[in-house]
Amino acid sequence: MATVLEIIQGIQQAASNAYDGALDEKGEPLAVGLMREEGHPILDKRVMDGFNVCFKGNQLKLKYQGEITLKEFHKGDFEGDIVSRLGDIASFLKKEYKKITGSGLTLTKVKDSEPQILVQSVSKIRSWVQAQQDYVIGGIPEEPEMGTTVEERLDDSIKKWLGMGKDKFPKTKNPENVKGKRDLEPRD
Repeated sequence: MATVLEIIQGIQQAASNAYDGALDEKGEPLAVGLMREEGHPILDKRVMDGFNVCFKGNQLKLKYQGEITLKEFHKGDFEGDIVSRLGDIASFLKKEYKKITGSGLTLTKVKDSEPQILVQSVSKIRSWVQAQQDYVIGGIPEEPEMGTTVEERLDDSIKKWLGMGKDKFPKTKNPENVKGKRDLEPRD
């Protein structure tokens, strides 16, 4: 069983292998599922798009960004295209992770989570799309619940040090300058 660090390093390596112009073992361009892979690389207009991964606990946030035209936005099922592109990227990460580590990667969509898609206009012709989808990474346990916060632990240690709350903290000692009963009484 791989450790959490090994899983995260494998996913990061798989994502970094998808740079623009990457080649597979046969010397063919690597197919990730992005728009920049379509068409001829020299003769056609280059499309700027890419993806990134972020981690939060046992979840992976897959972020996609790309440049589109308004014609592409207004034709047919734009949201479906973006969702399928996110799925293609997730399947690429699984395949590449398998090549790198030799073990499989399980990515399942977070329950009741829809992909977030934001389209912003750059000009009358061009727009910019940003989309993200959350996945649960298999093999990484959920975050453990912490019993106390840092502030509570610090507060407890200060109370022990000051000798306050002797009934709660029996190991506390009186300060050295306390000589008698009068020193223990509060002063007004």
